[in-house]
Amino acid sequence: MSSLVVAHTRYLMIEQIRVPIGLLASSLFPAISMLAFVVPFAGQDPVAATSATGSLMFFGAMSAAVIGLSISVAQDRELPWNPYLRTLPAGPFAHFAGRILSTLAVMLLSVIPVLLVSALFTEATITPANLLLGLGTLVVGVVPFMLMGLFIGFSLAPKAAIAVSQIVFFPLGILGGLLLPPQAFPEFIEVVSPYVPTRGGAELIWWATTGSSPDPVALVMLAVWTVVLAAAAAWGYRRDEGRRFT
Repeated sequence: MSSLVVAHTRYLMIEQIRVPIGLLASSLFPAISMLAFVVPFAGQDPVAATSATGSLMFFGAMSAAVIGLSISVAQDRELPWNPYLRTLPAGPFAHFAGRILSTLAVMLLSVIPVLLVSALFTEATITPANLLLGLGTLVVGVVPFMLMGLFIGFSLAPKAAIAVSQIVFFPLGILGGLLLPPQAFPEFIEVVSPYVPTRGGAELIWWATTGSSPDPVALVMLAVWTVVLAAAAAWGYRRDEGRRFT
């Protein structure tokens, strides 16, 4: 890893620590949801508790990716420091890499409260190898949401990014089965669910933590969404650069 990437990552992590509200929001809400809904209703069922833990870990990580990343990118665009960075000969890679790595660090920190609640108050069981596999699939599953956050951040002003990211985030979480198991869906939601990116990420985590068979349609759609959102994020960056620097 280049020294520039390390420097940007360190700077962005310090910025997160100085204003930790984003980290608290992405970690406390899933943990509170675990205490309120999973512990009393599914806490004694090892499979259900393990599956719910994976779902809420992904929910917290998705919050850091979509809401946290979109707001921070949109706010950065309003600061004099951001145009200055874009004029440097090093190019945009180091800053982007630092942004992604700092978001991944926040994402992994956000799952700790959920894991603690699950370990202390439920019968969820998992081996160390499966836990590591689950964290790996969490990183893979959250990639399209980081791209979504970049697209929103490059396309909208900060106030609009806050509203849009929250409007997008909660329906995707519900449709993907992160707050309710897919078996509890009404029929029309069950039909739509495999086609949203959250369901593909959730299927990966359920497979890694409980050994369930993933839905192939959901996995294919996760890959499709990743490609589409990568193109959208690249378009948003080029559009922003063209509007501000030409």
